[in-house]
Amino acid sequence: MSGMSGMSGMSGNAGRDGREAPLSPATPSRILVVEDDPDIRQVLCVYLRHSGFEVFSAMDGSEAIRLIEQSAPHLIVLDLMMRPVDGWEVLHWLRAHQLASPVLVLTALYRLDEQVQGFEEGAIEYITKPTQPGKIVERIRTILSLNAEQRTMLQRKRIDERRSIMERVEMPSDEFAL
Repeated sequence: MSGMSGMSGMSGNAGRDGREAPLSPATPSRILVVEDDPDIRQVLCVYLRHSGFEVFSAMDGSEAIRLIEQSAPHLIVLDLMMRPVDGWEVLHWLRAHQLASPVLVLTALYRLDEQVQGFEEGAIEYITKPTQPGKIVERIRTILSLNAEQRTMLQRKRIDERRSIMERVEMPSDEFAL
């Protein structure tokens, strides 16, 4: 289900032109939750609303794209495995349209190469399910406190971290011999 209250006519800090306008302290950040599992979507939405965010949701990528165009969310929490339009396609669409909304990927895909791909496709953060809602709120607050340059630096750091781990994991077994 999608819940949108007071969305029309609001400008966000992540505008269509890629520039950011600061949020006033009284303006709640708009978070779009894109999740096909209705139970997970509901828990996330309730928890985020309780944490002071304005929240709306989509059950698949096509609905997410429509809502992104209508409401310019400050941040997107995005599942990758959905049908008919998956989260990868949403990431591609965001890049193609040069939209500045940061994306926190929340998915069951846990492999390092999938994480690197998520960051390379534009995610600023990548959290694997299951996780605690408090961790998601903490990461959202951190991301929203950063400017665009800091977000880019964080994204690059995450890519480098995952690649470094992948390189260590892929070392030939003779390198571990004493």
